[in-house]
Amino acid sequence: MRSPDKKARNLKLSDCVVFFDFDNTITRFDVILDVLERFSVDRKWVALENAWRAGRIGSKECLKGQLQSVRLTKEEMRRYLSTVPIDPYFGRFVEWLKENKIRPTILSDSFSFFIKEILKSHGIRGVRVYCNELGFSGNRLFPSFPYHAQGCLRCAHCKKQHLLNDRWRDKIVVYIGDGLSDVCPAREADIVFAKESLLAYCRENKIPCGTFRNLRGIRDSLRRRFE
Repeated sequence: MRSPDKKARNLKLSDCVVFFDFDNTITRFDVILDVLERFSVDRKWVALENAWRAGRIGSKECLKGQLQSVRLTKEEMRRYLSTVPIDPYFGRFVEWLKENKIRPTILSDSFSFFIKEILKSHGIRGVRVYCNELGFSGNRLFPSFPYHAQGCLRCAHCKKQHLLNDRWRDKIVVYIGDGLSDVCPAREADIVFAKESLLAYCRENKIPCGTFRNLRGIRDSLRRRFE
């Protein structure tokens, strides 16, 4: 915990701030990987993915290289994104958080165009989003990384900088994620919910965490803890 006096206070749910990863946490699968599989003109992206997973390159270098192989116009991408499924409990989770005066926040190493189009297609509003950006020129994709931190070799978007913001100093920070880009924020959060590779990392490094298969279980866990 970042603030030693938190345990001593009479805490309630509205004392929390809740951060979500996006791909394979809110969505049912990794959207970037699916885009690469469907719309790449070659398989160069696979070697970059393997290098990233092995820790030989960071995700900024990985994503920049991978998207060079994708051929898709903005309208074609929009049509594809409208078909992407999300966790069926996410919309209800968001509304429950808002009822408790919590504005949910998505932290992602994906792209704002992807996230906003997917949320819009599911009628979800009022979620704060921090992520990478994406431009289009014809059928070519050009990423940019406004939240890249020079000292972070792993991530294109250094998520932990948002958790360490002074505005959350007196809040209970909840982080929900599944993958390698979630390791740094999980180390800074007060409450962690993890699955897949993030869960394995937390267990290996003795980081306390809850597990989840879907977001309904997390909502119920928070309700039991604070209500």
